[in-house]
Amino acid sequence: MGQHLKPMSSCAPLQQPAGLPAGLFNLADHEAQARDRLETAAWAYYSGGAADEITLRANRAAWDALALRPRVLRPLAGLSLASRLLGLALPCPVLVAPMAHQRLAHPDGERATAVAAAAVGAGLVLSQQSNTPLEAVATQFLADRDRGPFWFQLHALGERGWLRELIARAEAVGIEALVLTVDAPLNGVRDRERRAGFTLPAGLATPHLPPMNARSLDELLAQAPGWHDVEWLLANSRLPLLLKGVTHPLDAAQACELGVAGLIVSNHGGRVLDTVPASAVLLPEVAAAVAGRCALLVDGGIRRGTDVLKALALGADAVLLGRPVLHGLANAGAAGVAHVLRLLQDELAAAMALCGLRNLSEIDQSCLQSPRDNRT
Repeated sequence: MGQHLKPMSSCAPLQQPAGLPAGLFNLADHEAQARDRLETAAWAYYSGGAADEITLRANRAAWDALALRPRVLRPLAGLSLASRLLGLALPCPVLVAPMAHQRLAHPDGERATAVAAAAVGAGLVLSQQSNTPLEAVATQFLADRDRGPFWFQLHALGERGWLRELIARAEAVGIEALVLTVDAPLNGVRDRERRAGFTLPAGLATPHLPPMNARSLDELLAQAPGWHDVEWLLANSRLPLLLKGVTHPLDAAQACELGVAGLIVSNHGGRVLDTVPASAVLLPEVAAAVAGRCALLVDGGIRRGTDVLKALALGADAVLLGRPVLHGLANAGAAGVAHVLRLLQDELAAAMALCGLRNLSEIDQSCLQSPRDNRT
């Protein structure tokens, strides 16, 4: 990764780096090529949603339904995507979402994703279900001084002693926050995966998962995280704690009262419970409940820089990007991931300039068309 992949301070168009497949000009292009590259079962695992995939489709449609209201003749010199998040520098408001089993997309897996994210100043949330030990990922990501935040996702908590050891490992390598996924006590009903016959390959490493002894649904649900686990994590780690998968204002308010550092509005990319509303629809209610008491992020269906701008206008401090990162990884490893992230950054910079916005602090709901202002 070279200096040309650092975040730009201008809106000049990104030249496609050497070594990438031809014809990749946006995130949809990456998706189309990745579908041809990945095995059918792996594509179903990465791309499918729960049940009838209503939420999966709604996530994308909801961002499209929002309209921007540009201002003109405003000062734009020094346009910047930088801000701060949880007290640390945030070079751009984009983090890589925690995604399991990235070696299904490319042999370099999470190592490649880490190199790419650091190179373009994006943050990284490493999945507990990664195929690469967090120590190896940390070596790749933390080496770049212009990187974004480095967080670690917890999904399966396991026995307390084992969990203390995992958290100690995370703290020792430089993880800057923990992210507890709270919306998936079990997998959704994923018809597309089942039709494709998806199973994890034998021997695929999972270095962060606890021994699981659940043999029935009752035993599995008994191990599901609860509010007592949130309290335990807050008391037993010096790292800030965020909850991922909060969609209800009452849950958001309770989390803030417990003292979490942040919330991620997410319906798990439509992979868990179908017919949950789109993230863009859920975000304003959660933002109102939070009322600035903690950091707020969102994921689900983001595919354009204009989507990022809309998310910030609705109250998010940053966004998480999931499937497009896997598409870039499948297409060209680290170079493909870097290209995906850089495309999104450049599109965000262009959208901000065209809306008369010089920095992220100027983005608010006035940037969006109010539904009552629509004319038919």
